[in-house]
Amino acid sequence: MPRMEQRAQAHLDDRIQAFYGTEFDEHDRLVGRSGQGLLEFERTQRAVTERVPAGSRVIDVGGAAGIHAAALAERGDDVVLVDPVPRHVEQAAAHGTFTARLGDARELPAEADSFDAALLLGPLYHLAERADRLRALSEAMRVVRPGGWVFAAGVSRLSALSWVTVVEPALDPDVERPVDGVLPDFWRRLIAEGGGGLGPRGFPGGHFHLADELEREAVEAGLLDVTVIGLEGPGAQAIEVARSHDPALVEAARTLAHAFEAEPGLRDHSLDPPIVGLASVTRWVRWQGAVAKAFWLTVERPQRRQRAHMVARSRRESADPG
Repeated sequence: MPRMEQRAQAHLDDRIQAFYGTEFDEHDRLVGRSGQGLLEFERTQRAVTERVPAGSRVIDVGGAAGIHAAALAERGDDVVLVDPVPRHVEQAAAHGTFTARLGDARELPAEADSFDAALLLGPLYHLAERADRLRALSEAMRVVRPGGWVFAAGVSRLSALSWVTVVEPALDPDVERPVDGVLPDFWRRLIAEGGGGLGPRGFPGGHFHLADELEREAVEAGLLDVTVIGLEGPGAQAIEVARSHDPALVEAARTLAHAFEAEPGLRDHSLDPPIVGLASVTRWVRWQGAVAKAFWLTVERPQRRQRAHMVARSRRESADPG
């Protein structure tokens, strides 16, 4: 990785420690702050438990304070949570029903083929470089046995754009805005490349995906039969901004999420933070963002890279009119 890119990721890694260590309570976001967190939790759990039988061995990579790990342990799963933030590991360990340890998604402290499923619900959008995201996906694949599942998440670019261009300026008059019709550099980078902010405060977003881009990265990492779907739908961000727990609004957002989740043309128009995907060693990837929060990946371990390259080449040839 070039030196400048290494420095950018090092800055993000430091911001992750500060943001989640002292500035922001991720557990509160999922269980207390608004109905958005409840919606995310419910739909994520449903995606996992419909595909992974109770009593499985699960690794929760970037699992924060352990809300998903605790729910899976309660139903009888043997869960290991890995997170780079000491505060998260301490909070997760307090549950007492699963193992929690420090670790990095790019180099998991686990043996190959030692889990039935992996959750990768946090790391991808904190990694600025494609190579690091592919490495995290590959590590999740490595530790899951053939026939198991990987669940991974990304944050949608449209969701991030709606936040920085409309929602955040409405909440904070001091944030950066266009001047004489000229977009701030951060906005232009986000639109063109999905690049995150590298400032001294705020959410340490490394990359914000388009749905098709997330799918391509999953395939390049070695996953096949990838489908990207929406998890929270277009209504969740409004509930989060309003800090609402109104059951009627949550149900309306849930209905929208269900309606949007499987429509490829609508995946990038869901205004919640994550998108998710599914595939098979069986593996699942989540995308956090404006459109989708889940995709499933099904992978046959032998020859998976060779087959992925064959699929990509076939698509390129089909798209070439000559």
